[in-house]
Amino acid sequence: MEENIMTKKSQGIVAKIVVPILIILAIGVIWHVKNLGKSPAATSDNPDFSLHVTEKIDLEKLKSYGLPIILDFGADYCLPCLEMAPVIEKLNKDLQGKAIIKYIDVEKYPEFTVDYPVMVIPTQIFFDKEGKPYTPSDSMALQMNMYSLKSTNEHVFTTHEGIMTEEQLLAILKEMGMKE
Repeated sequence: MEENIMTKKSQGIVAKIVVPILIILAIGVIWHVKNLGKSPAATSDNPDFSLHVTEKIDLEKLKSYGLPIILDFGADYCLPCLEMAPVIEKLNKDLQGKAIIKYIDVEKYPEFTVDYPVMVIPTQIFFDKEGKPYTPSDSMALQMNMYSLKSTNEHVFTTHEGIMTEEQLLAILKEMGMKE
């Protein structure tokens, strides 16, 4: 009888130790699965993912994240830019870690346009998840301008001039390889 009491006590102690350990392990596995595939660098705390550009863009660094990129050039005095601003802000917030959305104010930072074919504002420039200039499907191609180097005919930029809706931008991002 005394042996049965000791066995029950030891089973109770083991249960008190094993059950919490199993719970902690289960929580750890769930957390890991939920966060799998999320780049720790792809957060709003990282300046590469912030919307407003205040320093010259390191395009090669942005391309290294393996995410589609939209560079939106505009200004505070531009009515179409102001109309598009809430869309760009929403996409930047909602798509953290899925796409890189940047806004460049050409009035405050005109020197940031030097490396890009910005003729009017708003202008959007697109790069796919591999860092290559976006090559639009036939349905999108009519709205886009494609720029190539004269010497090599290498495609270097795809731009759009004017306002774009959230739906249009999302369709382009998906076409550029954005994961949902």
